[in-house]
Formats: sequence, structure tokens, C-alpha cells
Amino acid sequence: MGLANWLTVLRILLIPVFVSLLVYRKPGPALVVFAGAALTDLLDGWIARRRRSQSRLGAFLDPTADKLLLTASFVTLTYLKVLPFWIAVVVISRDVILVVGTLLVYMLGARVYPRPTWAGKAATFFQILTVLTGLLARFLHVPIVPRFVLWLAAAFTVISGLQYLVQGMKFLSAAPGAERDPAHDDASVR
Repeated sequence: MGLANWLTVLRILLIPVFVSLLVYRKPGPALVVFAGAALTDLLDGWIARRRRSQSRLGAFLDPTADKLLLTASFVTLTYLKVLPFWIAVVVISRDVILVVGTLLVYMLGARVYPRPTWAGKAATFFQILTVLTGLLARFLHVPIVPRFVLWLAAAFTVISGLQYLVQGMKFLSAAPGAERDPAHDDASVR
């Protein structure tokens, strides 16, 4: 396991530290831990590309770490009433739908090779920005996160979810047995 994957594992290990700091009302240190975790996200990708050490493990771990960190962030900040409930529902619902969709594609015999989309990258950026503004609001004792940040995060999250659903449908149509002879199916019904 290379340095890039170790950074991803570090990001996962920082999640309970981050959540604990938030719950115990330490927004300054929580902000530092979240920023450090976000930095590991940038570094692991850069290191993997630079060293040409991209791996299947890294391709699985990196987005999983991102989803775990962001889900924990949205749930905790919503629980603390820093972020509105609806934004957490949008972000988490998209991720749950994508996980269920991926499992469905695998169960139907297809393989999923998701490619990051422009909207997916924008959604991640605006989700991180939402968490950062929420943490800053908590740290500075400002009771509100800018609405435009919330709406941009929600919009790109929905758009990226739709893009990934389209990708999933393509993987399903490429699945073995997906191209059956419809005349054969009709004959078995009669």
C-alpha cells in the first residue's frame, strides 16, 4: 500500500476525531482537522498521479473516504443545527441511491467503472465549501451559512446524481445477457 492510500486511510481515521471535536463544542480544532482531512484528499490524488501509483484499492478507498467524511460532517452539523436538515437529506440521499444502484448493477451481472464527472467534482467542492462555511459559522458564532453555498451544493449534488445514474444505466445495458432477443422472451411467455 503506497503513500497515497495511507493518506486516504488517515482521512478515514480523522473522521471520529472531527466528529468528537464538533460534538464536544471545539469548533476551532474541528475546523483544523477537517481542513487537514480535505488536504489529504488533494494530496493522495496528486501523489498517486505523480508517482503513477494509482491502484484499484485507491480507486475504492478514496471516494469511500470522501463519502464517509462528508456524510459524518453533514449529519453532525445538522444535528448541531449549524446546517439545515434539507441539505443533509439531499447529500446523503444521493449517496444512498448511488450505493444501492451500484449494488443493483453488480447483482445483475454488470461491472461498474464509474468515472468522475464534472458535476461530481463540483458537488464535492461545494459540499466541502458548505461544511467549511458551517464550521466557520460555528467558530465565529455566526448563526447562518450563506444560502448560495447551500443551493450550489444541492444543485451540483442533484446534477451529479443524475449523471451517475445515466452512467449506471449504460453499465446495465452493457451487462451480459442485457441484449436478449425480444422474440425469444415473447415465445417463452406464450
